[in-house]
Amino acid sequence: MLAFFLQAQDVTISGTIKDGENGEDLIGATVAVPELGLGTSSNAYGFYSLSVPTGDTLKVVFSYVGFQSQAFTLLPRQDTTFNINLTTGVQLDEVVVKANSFQEQINSTEMSVEAITTREAKLVPVLLGESDILKTIQLKPGIPSGSEGRTGLFVRGGAQDQNLIVLDEAVVYNANHLFGFFSTFNTDAVKDLKIYKGGFPAEYGGRLSSVIDVKLKDGNNQKFAGSGGLGLISSRLTLEGPIQKDKSSFIVSGRRTYVDLLTRQVNRANEDNEDFSPIPDYYFYDLNAKVNFQLSDKDRLFLSGYFGRDVFGFSSDFFNFDFDWGNATGTARWNHVFNPKLFANTTFTYSDYQYNINNQITGFSFGLGSNIADASLKTDFFYAANNQHTIRFGAMATHHTFTVGRLQAGSDDGVVSFSAGQEFQGVEFGAYVSDEMELSEALSINAGLRFSGFNNDGKTYVGLEPRVAARYKLSERWALKSSYARMYQYLHLIANAGVALPTDIWYPSTQRVQPQRSDQVATGASYLLGSQYFLNFELYYKWLDNQLQFVDGAQIFVNDELEDEFAVGEGRAYGMEFSIEKKEGRLTGWIGYTLALTRLQNFETLDPNGRFAQESEGFGPFNPIYDRRHDISVVALYELSKRWTASATFVYGSGDLTWLPPGRFTFQDVPGAGFEAVVPDYRERNNFRLPAYHRLDLGLVYKFFPKWGESDLTLSVVNAYDRRNAFFIFFEPEFEGEESNTGGINIPTRIAANQVSLFPILPSLTWNFQF
Repeated sequence: MLAFFLQAQDVTISGTIKDGENGEDLIGATVAVPELGLGTSSNAYGFYSLSVPTGDTLKVVFSYVGFQSQAFTLLPRQDTTFNINLTTGVQLDEVVVKANSFQEQINSTEMSVEAITTREAKLVPVLLGESDILKTIQLKPGIPSGSEGRTGLFVRGGAQDQNLIVLDEAVVYNANHLFGFFSTFNTDAVKDLKIYKGGFPAEYGGRLSSVIDVKLKDGNNQKFAGSGGLGLISSRLTLEGPIQKDKSSFIVSGRRTYVDLLTRQVNRANEDNEDFSPIPDYYFYDLNAKVNFQLSDKDRLFLSGYFGRDVFGFSSDFFNFDFDWGNATGTARWNHVFNPKLFANTTFTYSDYQYNINNQITGFSFGLGSNIADASLKTDFFYAANNQHTIRFGAMATHHTFTVGRLQAGSDDGVVSFSAGQEFQGVEFGAYVSDEMELSEALSINAGLRFSGFNNDGKTYVGLEPRVAARYKLSERWALKSSYARMYQYLHLIANAGVALPTDIWYPSTQRVQPQRSDQVATGASYLLGSQYFLNFELYYKWLDNQLQFVDGAQIFVNDELEDEFAVGEGRAYGMEFSIEKKEGRLTGWIGYTLALTRLQNFETLDPNGRFAQESEGFGPFNPIYDRRHDISVVALYELSKRWTASATFVYGSGDLTWLPPGRFTFQDVPGAGFEAVVPDYRERNNFRLPAYHRLDLGLVYKFFPKWGESDLTLSVVNAYDRRNAFFIFFEPEFEGEESNTGGINIPTRIAANQVSLFPILPSLTWNFQF
């Protein structure tokens, strides 16, 4: 089989494609020989390889969206390294080839993939003026965007732990700031974001529902530059520049909220007011840093890191409460070009996520926390066998350290002291191979196989994960696509889904707890309408096995036998996604619609040997809280002039589910004792759907051009028509009088439901600058 792939070729043109203004690698740039109908694109590291016949001179065109195409005449006689710098500007060449254009999406075997640019993210209206590239991607089909104050991503019916989120190839375990309102990714520092909802390439593994691949900018290797912004709740600053021009560069980007500085002053001003309730302290900060070095014509070294924390605190005369959580990641990456056809990327990453709660009450204190830390080594190879076969293969290994529910508590005098928690060590490993094959002008297939495994607690699990995606072109405008992927997940997130506080406990597969597994099939069609509109339609069905839920009344935190609280079942998720998108012209944007259903069922508890013991009570078939039937998003960006840009987004989603008691009963002591309580009667899970979520956001950007660079003022109005969406619902008893004729027991006449909302209409103004 390899002999077929390695058949004799002509000469190869290879190299890297960069942004000529700052030296950034361009991902997905197009290389084409129009007269021969040959073409390829640069990989995630800017490297390309194209085989061409020897003979007469050839015209080779290099293109990228938003950049001026460049055409060169080459005389192919031998393998040639040809590095290209593209610059922005008006398209002058008569040959127009656009990378990442709609035509490229028609030609690609990729499906169930969404991408967003930093330009789009910065123009979309945002909460309190803080642009967020991850929140913007949630406006795409299949990724629910509503849910006021809810953390996590729920992609195609998957739970929040089923998303693999990587930043420069290091895993990020919690991608949220401010209780889920912002992500951990500073848009100023991000170069590229792509999310896979299905049809997963074989190089990705370890999660069931999505892969979110975020790449940081490399830093400007041509000149010193900076950017930043001042907003209502936060400020940010990014600095970048060459260490040695054309050879090495750096970038440092940081941001911090400062609402806590204001609330502290308010608290101090009212400390003598007995009726004043102190405002809790809250702030978040993060820092990105990266350097890269051109060691030789064939070697590049990248070092990058991220550190971010959320800090929440509240104190009074009787207690102090401190809560902090966050991620730290580090990446060391080496790129090496073996020859014009073979490229390798070797990466070492470190990732750490933890949360810590410390509470001090008069005479007593306790601390609660959880942690997961990873050290990972992986290598990936990119082999351009010929223009019909692109082979990728590689391997990885990760050492996990888990600290689950760590508790330390005791009295200040040391008389009372106790602790609890569990610790695990685990090793996850994998290897893969895939081949993107162009079998004919109409038919292309990307087929791959991944072997994965996990060892922990004296138990080793292994699995085979086949992947296949196919594209059949009916014409230059029509393409049919299908995909199948099996995924294994060896880690489990133990948390109440959607709770705003990030009390996340990551738990490994053990003797009793088997890895999760999913099988997803998808099929769809893409159509290019005219030259500006792209229509995409997809259907998907997903089988989910070994899904974990807590039994009723589970004790999560102070428990050395957490597995006794688990019930294991299965799920099904299926749906339809439709989108129409426009990327050129003064008016750009997209409309997306998702129809989806998710169902969990057949949950059973575990016996001490990990076998199913009995069907768990209260676990009849049910829909998880993130099951949403309809989801609509409309995004419009309109360039009024060179200086003015207007934007608007509208989202609508069927209300999320919540678990409410359908009834109440009164618990009382003996008559006259003065004790009574109204007790909720909980039954089937997630039995009530909240009111529909919808919101309109408006934005207006004014650009001005001082001598030192560029700047703009961005006005955003979130929730423009003041829709009060439900955050949660609570119940209160209502009484007619102070006491009824029932032996001194005051019984409520009715139970009233009350809705809590977070956001009214919220305007914000941000000043952004670049030099």
